[in-house]
Amino acid sequence: MADNELATRAPESDAKEDVVLHEEPVTSAGEPSAAAQPRMSDHCTSDRPSPAGQQPTGELTKLNDIDVYIAKPTDYPHSPSKLLLLLTGGTGLHSTNNQLQADAFASSGFLVVMPDQFSNDPAPNAVDMSTISENTSWLESVKLKTAEAAKAFMIDMWLARHTPEKVLPILRKVVDGAKEEFADAVANGGGIYGVGYCFGAKYILHLAGENADSDALVEVKDEEQGPVKKEPVIKAAAVAHGTMVTKEDVEAVRSPTYIAAVENDPLFSEEEVLTPGRRALEEKNVEHEVQVFSGVPHGFAVLGDYEDAAIQQKQKEAYEKMLGWLQAH
Repeated sequence: MADNELATRAPESDAKEDVVLHEEPVTSAGEPSAAAQPRMSDHCTSDRPSPAGQQPTGELTKLNDIDVYIAKPTDYPHSPSKLLLLLTGGTGLHSTNNQLQADAFASSGFLVVMPDQFSNDPAPNAVDMSTISENTSWLESVKLKTAEAAKAFMIDMWLARHTPEKVLPILRKVVDGAKEEFADAVANGGGIYGVGYCFGAKYILHLAGENADSDALVEVKDEEQGPVKKEPVIKAAAVAHGTMVTKEDVEAVRSPTYIAAVENDPLFSEEEVLTPGRRALEEKNVEHEVQVFSGVPHGFAVLGDYEDAAIQQKQKEAYEKMLGWLQAH
């Protein structure tokens, strides 16, 4: 499939430069079981080098008792802004790259709220298996592989601590606090916009859909027929290379949504997630776009330097597409 193709079907992600941290054995028939599907990669849990010479300019503070990073346009509040909820991958709130990502959206006119989804418990860093070479001793190789297995176990334990039952209440508090603290930005944009990467993509899709629980939704009523629908929290969404996203997450989306996917991505499956999800969106006339990027690793859209100029260019393109989608809605 060609680079940056606007997909009529959504492919699985490229494994290039990607180390899957959780994958269990296949069934006796040779097919992966549901429990065997990969869930996180090193690109979800480790930062790339930060762009040289850049430092975050936002503020670490609290919003409705939740730790958040706030990035504001330089002319706010004198010029109107729109409120953007940014949800990160496993590297979390204190990642310099995530803060710089928030600053980038703020420089384009969004007032960005980036919450600590993990309650000061970011994902354990991945083991860098690329350090194994032909010159690596057998003992060192065994140590590294043992460390990789241990890290995979730690990732599983971390995921067990950060389920929707734990994350969604945090997001509800942040959304409620943002509506109060930045009511002008919410009103100016006609709602809250959302952008999510890796782990955070699942929750942006959730908040852009009809499956969030009642506390996170605004109920719309018809005087004669009673409740007729529930409006999503997110007015428009843009997500990149989601992890642990189910087809039900995508099928439930009701807000205009842009998805940056990675070719041949086992973490964001074409067959099991994107194809049935997009089919449901088409049937329900939900505005959406899926763009496929080839030759890049899962996590490529998260701000950070790559030696490969082609990956750098596609990272820039993904950001511009996500930004443009939000600005257009």
